[in-house]
Amino acid sequence: MKDDGYDGPAQIIFGSTSLSVSVRLAGHFDAISGSYSWYGRVAADPAVAALVDGGTRTVTLRTPQGEAETPLTDVDPWGRYRVEGFGAPPFDVLTDLPDGDTR
Repeated sequence: MKDDGYDGPAQIIFGSTSLSVSVRLAGHFDAISGSYSWYGRVAADPAVAALVDGGTRTVTLRTPQGEAETPLTDVDPWGRYRVEGFGAPPFDVLTDLPDGDTR
């Protein structure tokens, strides 16, 4: 069974700038807030670091499955920036269990 999430190519869009990147995203339904919480990391990329160093903090993250606005925050020791959001994620979400799955 495929878990919710996305691992693959994406674009970071800010104004007229579009950067091709690789992302790893996941998410879950948050029962307390009543919304979907998604999060992940953008693979280390000098162009993304330059964008953040230039003052850009909020971007549109686009995958082949969708897009969402997200902040670029919390760079880890490997140079990967965190992305996150609440509501519709930029990837398909599993909404039905496969036949025979009785979780």
